[in-house]
Amino acid sequence: MNNYFWIAILVLIAWMVFSAVRRYRMLTKSSGKPDSDKLVILTDATFKKQISKGVSLVDFWADWCTPCKIQGPIVSELAEEVSDKAKICKLDVQNNQKMSAELGIRNIPTIIIFKDGKIAQKFVGVKTKSILLKGINAALK
Repeated sequence: MNNYFWIAILVLIAWMVFSAVRRYRMLTKSSGKPDSDKLVILTDATFKKQISKGVSLVDFWADWCTPCKIQGPIVSELAEEVSDKAKICKLDVQNNQKMSAELGIRNIPTIIIFKDGKIAQKFVGVKTKSILLKGINAALK
């Protein structure tokens, strides 16, 4: 094989590495927006009391989770829009393993909508704001 073949292979490999790094940086880059001050941060100790009345959306997440970093700003936007109708909450599964285990959270991000302490709807993976709004509105009825 000639040198041109090997040069083409090296260029292809370099392009693939560059593309993968670029994609990773895009996914891990935070939106630059801070979390909403209307978000309720839950712990194992506060979880049951906070979700016991009304409609609550809980985002189960972890700091190291790239899809969670995509879901986070969506949940923050939701808190700004619907905090008068429903409680929008976050629970860090890394630091609050008791409730995560009790609810069988195996993948993150997982979002559960509770109505008066009972599960109304469960979403696994990144979901759009419109899907989450539909879930909240269904629980409010």
